[in-house]
Amino acid sequence: MTFCIALKVQEGLVALADTRITSGTEQTTARKMTIHQFNGNTMFLMSSGLRSVRDKALTYFDEVIEEGQVDVDKLYKAVNIFASQIRRVAKEDKEALGEAGLSFNLHAIVGGQMERDKEHKMYLIYPQANWIEVSQGTPYFSIGESAYGKPVLDRCLTSETSLERALKLGYLSFNAARIAANDVGYPLDVAMYHAKSRKMVEHRYTEESLQHVADWWQERLRTGVDQLPADWVNSVMDKVFYGA
Repeated sequence: MTFCIALKVQEGLVALADTRITSGTEQTTARKMTIHQFNGNTMFLMSSGLRSVRDKALTYFDEVIEEGQVDVDKLYKAVNIFASQIRRVAKEDKEALGEAGLSFNLHAIVGGQMERDKEHKMYLIYPQANWIEVSQGTPYFSIGESAYGKPVLDRCLTSETSLERALKLGYLSFNAARIAANDVGYPLDVAMYHAKSRKMVEHRYTEESLQHVADWWQERLRTGVDQLPADWVNSVMDKVFYGA
């Protein structure tokens, strides 16, 4: 399985993707996020689903961009190009995959800013190759093993959140998924786009480099449970021990 999440705030974009690939009992590591730079523009692309479908669609996408036959001056145009490659791969491979009992289930998140975009953008692409843009009310997209990490985002993330806080929340979302799902794991790839500088940077974290953060969070969760108001609990406990 996969964990990919991207957050859009006023200051920019934050994207996180795990690198664990699970096949039966075998686990390997592979990138699930790529950075694309062309004509002075930068974007990230993350995906979940069949690796063969992802790699083929991405290869076709890179080829179209490199040939320069399409003017990609807005991010949605790059999204449309990748979506068209998903349809292309579906025509070529979907039937054969179905005969082998495999589902054509590629999802992708694309974020960045092209020269004619008024602001940074982010899109979610479905296996059918249609897409939606992220909303201000829910300023994030997640694909793969995403359910475990949503509560902390829904409670704490807004469009006014700082980039630093967004990265922290993204990590906590990943940490929740990693604890709950065996097929999500390190290394963790991170991309960050700063809207004012229009610069995108990337970094890879190992489990060792973030172990102190995981330990800190685990201890705060345990302490928080101990400090939770107990008056409502006592109402039940009194009945258990005293028959009140």
